[in-house]
Amino acid sequence: MDRKKKTGVTSLTDREQEILQLIWNGMKNREIGTRLKISVKTVEAHRANMMKKLRVSNAAQLLKAAIEEGFIRVRRA
Repeated sequence: MDRKKKTGVTSLTDREQEILQLIWNGMKNREIGTRLKISVKTVEAHRANMMKKLRVSNAAQLLKAAIEEGFIRVRRA
């Protein structure tokens, strides 16, 4: 199933989706790196790749675009 929407993104890698979820949960790059046993530089590279794919320039825009594209589902109480 092609998830191509308004930004033209078809997909994020499994690792990018995993990191995106951790960003959504409020974790910092260092915490994500420790949790996933990868370097902070690798986390930063994944974040930069996601931002490029979603055509955004900061974390708030990244999360907003990820919600709009369906990569993050917001649960409402």
